Amino acid sequence: MAILRIFAIFAHRINRCLNDVRYNNYCANIRFMTEEIFKDLCLCGETTKVQFKQAFTSQKEIAKEMIAFANSKGGVILFGVEDKTGKLVGLSYEQIQQTSRELGNAANEQVRPTIYIETEVVRIENKHFLVCSVEQGKNKPYKNLNGEIWVKQGADKRRITENAEILALFQDSGSYQTDAAGVDGTTLSDLDRYAIDDYLMKVYSISLDSLGEKAEQMMKNIHILNQTGKPTLAGYLFFGKHPEYNCPMYMVKAVSFFGNDLGGTQYRDTKEILGNMPQVYDKCMAFLKSNLHNIQEEGASFNTLGKLEIPENVLEEVLQNALIHRDLLRPAPIRIFIFDNRVEVISPGALAGGLTEEDIRNGKTYQRNPFMATFATNALHYRGIGSGIVRILAECPNVDIQNDCVGNEFKVTIFRGVLDTIQKDDFTIPKTEDTIQKKESTIQKDDYTIQKTEKTIQRGVDYSEGMVLKFFYEHPKATIDEAVDAIDELSLGGVKFIIAKLQQKGLLKRVGGRKHGEWVVCHYENNTK
Repeated sequence: MAILRIFAIFAHRINRCLNDVRYNNYCANIRFMTEEIFKDLCLCGETTKVQFKQAFTSQKEIAKEMIAFANSKGGVILFGVEDKTGKLVGLSYEQIQQTSRELGNAANEQVRPTIYIETEVVRIENKHFLVCSVEQGKNKPYKNLNGEIWVKQGADKRRITENAEILALFQDSGSYQTDAAGVDGTTLSDLDRYAIDDYLMKVYSISLDSLGEKAEQMMKNIHILNQTGKPTLAGYLFFGKHPEYNCPMYMVKAVSFFGNDLGGTQYRDTKEILGNMPQVYDKCMAFLKSNLHNIQEEGASFNTLGKLEIPENVLEEVLQNALIHRDLLRPAPIRIFIFDNRVEVISPGALAGGLTEEDIRNGKTYQRNPFMATFATNALHYRGIGSGIVRILAECPNVDIQNDCVGNEFKVTIFRGVLDTIQKDDFTIPKTEDTIQKKESTIQKDDYTIQKTEKTIQRGVDYSEGMVLKFFYEHPKATIDEAVDAIDELSLGGVKFIIAKLQQKGLLKRVGGRKHGEWVVCHYENNTK
């Protein structure tokens, strides 16, 4: 049953990811479309980025497909492939020439603004196919001559009419800044004059009083007010006296749970954190610090202050990114969840500007809310140069980043280190003892019995390391991918990182090679003085 389960998980992952991997490799340069890649795309079926057409239908219908790709993440249309089934039918020379002409006309005449496409012919088994590649557009939203806007919805497409979705496309292209919009029902009197004064003195060395009649124009110039004198959303959220009055969902909901289950009914602490952004930032940091452990460093005296189990600068970076880069078109709160084994910070809105998880890991940045970012750069610890995630991963490698485009949210999970007491079946990691004692047990291995008398493991392992040790102790022939599937809390990168740490400590080793070998949980003694 375990083997079947693992096979099913792998099959699901392959079905979900193969098209994206192949397509992304292909999109780097259209000339890389090989026979193997083309066959793989056809075998995996239609997806958000791959569409089949046995033959050209009409310019209007094909224009809808192009529009949906350009308004989403881009994609390819494979002509000569039977719809839904992926059967390789092929096209004649005349069909290829006609389809190429019609594609060009559709992109030029049926879409506003114009979409630029690339085409090429692929030959497989003496059959020819036409590939039309549409990149993610830079001038969203794209629409047809009737003003209809289409986006991808799984393997299909859908027409959008909601203002918020249309504005999101403008925002994604950078032609609309949500944080520059005026907040209905507010005036200058809703802003905290003292907070604005502090900001102006810090950044420009001037005060509102010194500006006199020019004070309002100054606030318009730096986008605290819009041109009609109404507070911008950025100005209201950053300098408002009570932003929750007119923007009630722009808050932070923070919960510290007992255990590791989001569905748990018991909590240590919970707060709805309100106020302007500097106030919210300070209150969130206080909540995190009060619900995380301070660990006394080895050899330190009793009176020495403990070190926060998660580095404070990591918490600062994660929190500031959530506050500044949240999608202001989504009226949902930021959520902070503290569990026994991890901290989750969930921000409304997936990555904007076409960025991927890999992009932000490599330091690329896109400022969804540029005026909020400017205020934060001048008043908080934010820098806005794309190095935040890079610094987080450098300081705390066991961090998981999830960009959920379907749920439209961005989540950062930071795994915690030493806890008071962690029970995992036979493994107990006590904070106050030096070793983990595993009682005498009998482990059945096929037709023979291995007697385990006393297994001592050095105290240095944290919760995540304990989970990995336990898994490989119980499944010595398992692969790293199987460990990732079994340990839901850890990503592939997290498991690999922990394995390297355990091998360095001498707690885990691999014997017998990659293909036929197995993992051995080793006896380890502390030789440090």
